[in-house]
Amino acid sequence: MVLIDMSVELSTQVVDHYENPRNVGSLDKTSKNVGTGLVGAPACGDVMKLQIQVDEKGKIVDARFKTFGCGSAIASSSLATEWVKGKTVEEALTIKNTDIAKELCLPPVKLHCSMLAEDAIKAALADYKLKQEPKKGEAEKK
Repeated sequence: MVLIDMSVELSTQVVDHYENPRNVGSLDKTSKNVGTGLVGAPACGDVMKLQIQVDEKGKIVDARFKTFGCGSAIASSSLATEWVKGKTVEEALTIKNTDIAKELCLPPVKLHCSMLAEDAIKAALADYKLKQEPKKGEAEKK
C-alpha cells in the first residue's frame, strides 16, 4: 500500500520521481571510493541514505539512495542522485536545497525534504573525503 499526503498538491516532477525513482539501492559502504550519508528529520520521520561512488579522478560515477519518507522526500533523493552523477566532489558540494526545491516545485511545507537531500549529499561527500585520509599509523609507515 502506498500512502501519499493528499493535503499537499504535488508537482508532476515530484509524482514522476516518486512513481519512477531513479538510482534506488545501495553501494558497498566498505569500499574506499564510496561515501555514505545518512540523515533524518525527527519532526516528520523522514530518513534518507545517499551514497556516491567516486572514480580515481574525483568524479562521481554512481549514486544510490534509500529513503523512508513522503513522496517529496523520495523525489528529492532521486533528483539528488541524478544531479551528483558526473560532477566532481567539489561541484557536488554546490548543489543547494533551494535548487532541488525549485526543480521539484516543492511547496513551503515540504522544503525540509530538499534540505534533507542537501544534507545527505554533504554527508556522503564528507564520508568519502574521510576515507581518503590516511589512517593513523599508515602515514608514519611511509
